[in-house]
Amino acid sequence: MISRILSAELAEHAGQRVTIAGWVHRRRQLKSVSFLVVRDRAGLAQAVTDSAAVLPPEESVVAVTGTVAVNPQAPSGHELVSPSIEVLAEPGTAPPFDLYRPVVGAGLPTVLDHAPVALRHPLLRAPLEIAAAGVAGFRETLDRLGFTEIHTPKIVGSATESGANVFAIDYFGRPAYLAQSPQFYKQAMVGVFERVYEVGPVFRAEPHDTVRHLAQYTSLDAELGFVRDHRDVMAVLREVVAGMLESVRRRAPRALSLLGVRVPEVPAEIPSVHFTEAQRLTSSSEPDLSPAQERWLSEWAEREHGSEFLFVTGYPMSKRPFYTHPDPARPGYSNGFDLLFRGLELVTGGQRLHRYDDYVRALAAQGEGTGPYEGYLQAFRYGMPPHGGFALGLERWTARLTGAANVRQATAFPRDLHRLSP
Repeated sequence: MISRILSAELAEHAGQRVTIAGWVHRRRQLKSVSFLVVRDRAGLAQAVTDSAAVLPPEESVVAVTGTVAVNPQAPSGHELVSPSIEVLAEPGTAPPFDLYRPVVGAGLPTVLDHAPVALRHPLLRAPLEIAAAGVAGFRETLDRLGFTEIHTPKIVGSATESGANVFAIDYFGRPAYLAQSPQFYKQAMVGVFERVYEVGPVFRAEPHDTVRHLAQYTSLDAELGFVRDHRDVMAVLREVVAGMLESVRRRAPRALSLLGVRVPEVPAEIPSVHFTEAQRLTSSSEPDLSPAQERWLSEWAEREHGSEFLFVTGYPMSKRPFYTHPDPARPGYSNGFDLLFRGLELVTGGQRLHRYDDYVRALAAQGEGTGPYEGYLQAFRYGMPPHGGFALGLERWTARLTGAANVRQATAFPRDLHRLSP
């Protein structure tokens, strides 16, 4: 490892001779003096040398050794003087756009085409820093609540959900699919650990070409046993969302500042409305909520309850997966929920069926036999507690939090209807 300090640590070494290392972010050569701005994972640092110095081009990888001096106008309030510059690697070609400018002027397709270099720009990197901080908060919160992290297969023998939105693959001459979710496995693991979670990719072969859908995204899943109903799951989700946001505040303040993100407060109890009440409020008779209705309900929740979050519970069973537990008092409606955030459905969850015979009946009601689901159903043959869980799409969550107009702006290398590289 190169013996170095980070740009954000310069103030701690005033008057000392230190080494920083990173990429040449900007070089400016004036008549009497030259400036070299270096970018590392913590930010920017400036080195000052004489005008005759030969400065390496932007995006060169360098190690710069110099004496730390105070300069309020420098990026971190300090700079390196009398520097020596070692070039560790030079770019083979100039970047397709100037990374030192405040914003990248290229359109989103061009940015995505050149993602390995474009994501070096502080503004384009910031959503990914926020996403990473959110995942850390997800894990921290669930670890504290006694959950165990699991890792489940992404190649499966049958579709997780009903429907044809799966990517089929050839698995040594047998048909198989990329997993739509870890749903079956996380339920099975409730019988092992009682409380489990997973962070991993899921795949949806849905030909959506919208600003909110991806063919592959990162799902944050949790499942817990011994629940009374879906409200216990909602209570855990509330803790998770609050923990994720607290982690973002703590771990990614620079990214939040760069993007001007306002982190919301999570109420001690997130307000909720039953689906039938949501229909009444939006003057709708449809069996699901449209994007416009989700936006209206979010505005209503903020206006009436001062909350940017809203639970909608009790969706019709016809719109929930077959493993969803119906409301015992109103069997046509589910013990399921969606969490809306700033006008968008962010999380789906609910109570699951836990008795084997109930699964057999639920599948028969959809005209399906148990054959394709035998591997899944065997867990319920041997006794499973009442349980439930939820799933949160990381990219959608990050896009909504940062105000990104397109979920691809919160995705390092998006996969969608048109994009398979880089």
